[in-house]
Amino acid sequence: MSKKIAILPGDGIGPEIIAEAVKVLTFLRREHALALELEQATVGGSAYDEHGTTLPESTLALAREADSVLLGAVGGPKWDSLEPALRPEKALLRLRSELELFANLRPAVLFPQLADASTLKADVVSGLDIMFVRELTGGIYFGEPRGVRTRPGGEREAYNTLVYSEPEIKRIAHCAFAIARKRHAKVCSVDKANVLEVSVLWREVVTDVGAQYNDVALTHMYVDNAAMQLVRAPKQFDVIVTTNMFGDILSDTAAMLTGSIGMLPSASLDRASKGLYEPIHGAAPDIAGRGIANPLAAILSVAMLLRYSLGEPDIAVRVEQAISSVLDAGLRTADIFTGKGQKVGTREMGDAVIDALSQR
Repeated sequence: MSKKIAILPGDGIGPEIIAEAVKVLTFLRREHALALELEQATVGGSAYDEHGTTLPESTLALAREADSVLLGAVGGPKWDSLEPALRPEKALLRLRSELELFANLRPAVLFPQLADASTLKADVVSGLDIMFVRELTGGIYFGEPRGVRTRPGGEREAYNTLVYSEPEIKRIAHCAFAIARKRHAKVCSVDKANVLEVSVLWREVVTDVGAQYNDVALTHMYVDNAAMQLVRAPKQFDVIVTTNMFGDILSDTAAMLTGSIGMLPSASLDRASKGLYEPIHGAAPDIAGRGIANPLAAILSVAMLLRYSLGEPDIAVRVEQAISSVLDAGLRTADIFTGKGQKVGTREMGDAVIDALSQR
């Protein structure tokens, strides 16, 4: 039975990088006789320009019926003047919520060829391999009530609600411990339990869940210390599990440890491992259309799709090894170019990955 993949290129550099990811997926479909059906739709600012909404019902219907979704990026200054409910970022939040994609996996892996591209010393980041497990459908990004109101004196104030239920914390904790069992059996839960009642509950629930995984070591860390430790000694971490907002911030911090945010993929999964796969970088409208964006995070997102939703871990490894071969050959997009090797564009990098796959 064929699997349907919804392709949502989005805005900015999204269409450029997703085109390269689709090339890889199409090559693998042909070479491995994968029963895949690819169908494209609009989302984000480009959808607003065409349909007057950033998440058309037809796009949402496709995402629901598809087995997985491959997304580029959404947003850009062109749509910043829209009212908050219409902004492209809201489309992404709604997709996550409607599809119940509660577990966001963000691996931060340093390819050894890019140790000199990191802003940290090579000995600090060499061998880096962290998996961030971020709760994705709760917390302050979704909490109610929220809004802007006018105080009696006429001044405005804005408010958002940070709320987590015990079941929400339990399910993301179980996800983190299960992943740690397949890695180095260490989970660090990040919170702010010295200040926030929500974090007190978070820590209690994660601790209770951890008691069911005697083979996995559990530690707790305040988010401010975790941010410092990521820069000071990042290799101490294996799996980091945390809330929606903390995970958003910390995983972007870790992106710079790997040399470029253009190297980091992500998977957002539901209970049945249906996923939305996307690079964690944004739409980068300042370089859109110039053919210089790094497509490797999008291609690595294809590898995650193969591993987590299609059950093809061996093919996923092939993709990762092909990327490593391309980096071995010295090919670099502008974001990871340090003066050595050959600077290439988006399309050239995608073609090089296809060539490397062809030789394996």
